[in-house]
Order: sequence, then C-alpha cells, then structure tokens
Amino acid sequence: MSKIDFSKVLIAQGGGPTAVINQSLVGAVLESRKFRTVERIYGAYHGVRGIVNEDFVDLTQETTHNLEMVACTPSSALGSTRDKPDLKYCHEIFEVLRAHEIGCFFYIGGNDSSDTVRIVSEEAIKADYPLRVVHIPKTIDNDLMINDHTPGFPSAARWVAQAFAGANLDNWALPGVYIAVVMGRHAGFLTAASALGKKFPDDGPHLIYVPERVFDTERFLADVKATMDKYGRCVVAVSEGISDENHTPIAVKLAEQVEKDAHGNVHLGGGALADMLTELVKTKLGLKRVRADTFGYVQRSFVGCVSDVDQREAREVGEKAVQFALWGDRDGSVTIHRTGFYSVDYRLTPLLEVAGKTKVMPAEFLTADGTDVTDAFRLYLRPLLGSGMPDAYRLRLNPVAKKLRT
Repeated sequence: MSKIDFSKVLIAQGGGPTAVINQSLVGAVLESRKFRTVERIYGAYHGVRGIVNEDFVDLTQETTHNLEMVACTPSSALGSTRDKPDLKYCHEIFEVLRAHEIGCFFYIGGNDSSDTVRIVSEEAIKADYPLRVVHIPKTIDNDLMINDHTPGFPSAARWVAQAFAGANLDNWALPGVYIAVVMGRHAGFLTAASALGKKFPDDGPHLIYVPERVFDTERFLADVKATMDKYGRCVVAVSEGISDENHTPIAVKLAEQVEKDAHGNVHLGGGALADMLTELVKTKLGLKRVRADTFGYVQRSFVGCVSDVDQREAREVGEKAVQFALWGDRDGSVTIHRTGFYSVDYRLTPLLEVAGKTKVMPAEFLTADGTDVTDAFRLYLRPLLGSGMPDAYRLRLNPVAKKLRT
C-alpha cells in the first residue's frame, strides 16, 4: 500500500445514540486538528448511509467553543443509522472514501459498526488504496468484546440505577408488584445496573432477570410470589432479551404477532413484554396492584444524568483513535482496559477480535439462582457511575403505643 495522505479525515456515528457519543466525536475532531498534515475534517450525516449518499459536513469550520458545547450534549450530533452494511454496501462506502480522497476514516459505534470498519479496511487493502480505518467504541449494551466496558454504558447504567431507586421508593409507599423492562437483547449489563440503586436490605429490585440465564415463566411466578410473601411487595428488573431454554425470546413466545427490524432481529421493545408479564402475574397469582414500565429510548440519551467518568473516557477514545491512526499507522478498534482501582488504559485491538462479536455478563457477576447480581458486579460497576450519585433515606418509624387496637 502506498503512503497514506492524512490531509482529509472522515468521522461518522452509527447505531443507537448515547449520552456521551458526541464526546468521542469532538475528541476525534479536536485531536485531528493538532496534526499539521490534516487539512479537512468531514462528518458523515447519518452514518454510513450519509457516506454512500455523500452527505458530508465540514467540521473544520466548526468553532472549538461550539464543539465543546456539542460534546456535552447527548445523542448523535451527526445523526445515525441502523443500516447494517454487507460487502456490497461496504464497497460503496469505500468508493466514496476514495473519490473524496479520504485518508483516515473513524466510525463511532457498536458491534455492527466495528464489522463495517473491518470490511472497509479489507476493501482498501484489496484496492491498494492508502486508508487508515479505526473503530471508536460505543454502546449502552456494554457488549463489545475485549473492552472492560464501553462508552455510553456507564451513563445509561447510572440512569437505570436511579430510575429503579425511584421506582423502589414509590413501591415502598404503595406496595404491589412493579416490573420494568430494560434494554439488552443478548447482554444483561444494563438491567443488572438496577441493583446499584439499592440502599436497604429490603429495597428493590428484588428480582433481576437477564438474557444470560434461562427464563422460565413458572419459576418467575414462584419468585414473585415468594417475594410478595416476604416483603409484601416486589420490584422486578427484566432485560428485553430474556429467553427460554431454546433461546426463544419470551416476548416472542407470549406475543401473537412478531415484528422484525432492519437487521432481521425480532422487535423486543415497545412495551409488549412488560404488558405480557403484568397480565401473567395478575392472572396466575391473582394480584391486583401490578404495574409495569418499559424504559425504552429514554435511557440512552437522558439529559442531566451523565457519568463524569463516562464523559472523560468517551472523549479519550476519540482522541486515542486519531493518535493510533496518525502515529501508529494501523487499523483497529480502540479498546478500554481497566488498570488498578480505578483507572483505564487504551489499546488498539485488531478488528477481527471485536467485529461482529457479542460479550455477555460473566458468570461471577450473577448469583447462582440467576435473580440477582453479586458483589463482584457491584464493585465492577460502581466506579463507572461517576461522582454525585443521589441517595435515599427512610424515616425510622418509631411506633407509638395503640390505645384501642391492642
């Protein structure tokens, strides 16, 4: 491959937005500006779809002040896409990059995005075109291989923990069964984060169900009944991707109609699972006060609930991507590695080790019965949630002696 011309850089964002994805964008832009060889920094509007449509914006003209304001704003400032490029699609991406004489391409995204980067890199090598391609990690699911954790997850986890802390307070005041469905098709990290909202021994969530463990509806009903018998109330955290022993999503088993997304994945959101589990508890256990929520998109880009640790690391993976590309002259995926308690290191990992693969929760993070997390998970997650986590307190309820109802 001939010598790479780094004068033009292209950055894109893909997949679901997060609270800190713009930190990675701005980190890559500002770090690129430090290199004299870089003359133009483009952004693809709406991810890879924007690339094939040649919908570029010139980020070179953005002021540093506005970039910093955008960095602190959740969601994807360049827009995103759910397109999952195949070889033909990636070849089109490459042809656009070559036509615009792009020397370095940074793609911020999750599993599918890393696979796109891999294919584009291979296309450039086959064509002997001088191109550096680096994947910048992002996903609230925390399911990227090699990474200790993934930018976007800590802020979403912070929100989930606080949301369950609030739901638990409500459920304590007006007892009943409360079920909340959290994002997570194959990995339960985000649902497990609900445990970090607990303060007192009888706090919810009392039951946590993740895709890594088989979900049995009869066992679920028995768990709910046992919890109600013990506490007089029950708070449940459920991953949208919970499945039976045949790996069939529970949402599919209980649904009359199945909807699929553009990737061919069964649509698990929209509140259907929460409604179905609520009806199951009401019908089978005869309980009247059963309520449910589906957190849905709100957990991804919530303003005002961002982990400062997440912000810092999201900025740094963007900066390191540029350094790896322009100094290291290698393609790859930026990965986060925990060192000590608490610090991280960043490495450039070969794309084949990350692309298209899914990480799930390790066994040591889950209790033997599969309805709660262990202290190992709490120790893993707590540093990521950042500073200033709110706390909840109770009245001590010192009783006064009864006069009539002794």
